[in-house]
Amino acid sequence: MLVKSERIELNKRRTKTAGWIEKFGVYIMILVLLILGTLISNKFLTIDNLANVVHAVALLGIVAVGVTFVTYSGHFADMSVPGIIALSGMVAVDMLRYGLVVSLASGLVTGLMVGLINAFVVGKLRANPIIWTLAVAFVINGVVRWLYRGEQIYPDLKAGEKLATAFVNLARINIGGAVPITVVVFLVMVIIGQLLLTKTKFGVQLKLIGSSYEVARMTGVNVTGMVGLAFILSALAASIGGILLTSLVKIGAYYNGVGYDFRAVTAIVLGGVSLAGGKGNMIGVLGGVVVIGLLNNILTLLGVGTFSQTIVQGLVFILVVWFNTYSLRKLGKADG
Repeated sequence: MLVKSERIELNKRRTKTAGWIEKFGVYIMILVLLILGTLISNKFLTIDNLANVVHAVALLGIVAVGVTFVTYSGHFADMSVPGIIALSGMVAVDMLRYGLVVSLASGLVTGLMVGLINAFVVGKLRANPIIWTLAVAFVINGVVRWLYRGEQIYPDLKAGEKLATAFVNLARINIGGAVPITVVVFLVMVIIGQLLLTKTKFGVQLKLIGSSYEVARMTGVNVTGMVGLAFILSALAASIGGILLTSLVKIGAYYNGVGYDFRAVTAIVLGGVSLAGGKGNMIGVLGGVVVIGLLNNILTLLGVGTFSQTIVQGLVFILVVWFNTYSLRKLGKADG
């Protein structure tokens, strides 16, 4: 009896510790990374480096906000976002010849179309979300390479100098002369996303779907519509990120979105969103994105190559998924 009671008490402590880490761990990581970055390089706190970090965090964050809706609904993630990012950006550049408004609208509509397809196939036909969206990413990658012959496209070759300048300066606009527009867009999306999750019928129903798909369906929730809307929001967010990324790097290319899917999922889970669905918030996602941005920047300052950074990111992803699974088991939400 004593052994059993001790085991119960030990499990309670472990669950409490896991919950504490899940709640505050991301903020501790941010603090540690800030201190580490300051110690390892005198370039870390320079204006140019911080600007790079801010842009990287904001762009990843824009995509992550969209993917969060999918993860929150219990459908793991939208793995088609790299393709949407690349395609939306390239379409925007290609359509720049017709004006900046047409260019931006075309990029957004491109993302919306992919989102509608994902919404129908996953929401209505109930295809496996991971397999389907991965397949969509591969198809988009092939289509983009075919359409543009595997080449990069430049704004100044697709439009006049004035339009090209307007497009490439889009992501460099500073609101009030200090705050990058990418950050403003990201923070606005975080606020809107948080309100959608916590203050609307959509958020309540999405949480129920993520917690238990069958229970949600039996209680009359429009599961098809809610899941579909989650994928549409994810695609729109990816297209916004794709347009801004293309503007920032001044080039449209099929590889622009590579890695954004796994980095977004890693940031989301670091921020406390459960891979099982039904748990998390956008404020946590913001913290998770900052962690990923700081980590990548520190690795760059240390001279770690791109391939090695990918390995590190993969290991972080594995650790995050492991901890998320461990936490779910302690809460009785996973098997085993």
